[in-house]
Amino acid sequence: MDLELSAAHATAVEAAEAAGDVVRDGLFRRLDVSAKGALGDVVTNLDLDSEKLIIKMIRARFPAHRIISEELGKIDGDGTWTWLIDPVDGTNNVAIGLPVLAVGIALCHDDVPVVSVVHDPVSRRTWSAILGQGAWDTSGLTMGRRRGQVTSRPLLAWIQGYGVSRDDRRAQALKLVLSHNAHRLLDLWAPLTCWMMLARGDIDGIVGYRIGEIDLHAGALIAGEAGLVVHKFSGGPFVSRLRSMGDDQCIVAGSSHTVGDLAQMLMAAERLAGPLGNLMISEFVEH
Repeated sequence: MDLELSAAHATAVEAAEAAGDVVRDGLFRRLDVSAKGALGDVVTNLDLDSEKLIIKMIRARFPAHRIISEELGKIDGDGTWTWLIDPVDGTNNVAIGLPVLAVGIALCHDDVPVVSVVHDPVSRRTWSAILGQGAWDTSGLTMGRRRGQVTSRPLLAWIQGYGVSRDDRRAQALKLVLSHNAHRLLDLWAPLTCWMMLARGDIDGIVGYRIGEIDLHAGALIAGEAGLVVHKFSGGPFVSRLRSMGDDQCIVAGSSHTVGDLAQMLMAAERLAGPLGNLMISEFVEH
């Protein structure tokens, strides 16, 4: 399987960077933006152009493999190998002219993520990993550098799925507790960017609430190979496996120390969620 993974890794890097060129060239031009679903997500012509190119390149070299892509959904093939594609992670940012985005590609073998590539079209940097072999940046240097302690409080990123409603008491309680305890809580609407910031050591931790599966597997593999840990909200290790999410869509990630601190914050948020909900109901009734 090593030869297959090496070839797949090379293909994913080439496809992500080629798609990144397409995205970067169109970033500050007039975009075709359309609503996608009823939950506030959008899609642009850059998503579709990037996706088309990535699929074409993967199909040319691995025609029998199955593909699951953000916009087109599932393209049937041999279920032993499954590609996960997010052609533009951060589309809502792109739609308002905010260049915070990434192209993400991952490959699963028997539903276990084994290759991941994330490319930033703006900086033209690429990060990637192969299961059990480590993670690397554009220059080929091994990832795993930890951020020096600059403040007494952690730098954290918040990721939530599009299915999370505005009145989700648990999400509101979590964000309140995290904001109170963090030096800064980032809410970038670009999950893969957050995962790469964590793997590079730019931030200390991630809290993901009911997050999307494609970005989770791609990001978690690189973070894990960079020496970080990913846990479920329930406290046990997160085992990355395609189509087995359930409650595992809620995760925390970082160093062992940071994940321990985040576990304490989660418990505080659970205690707050009930009273917060009662307060919201009271406000609604009074008005």
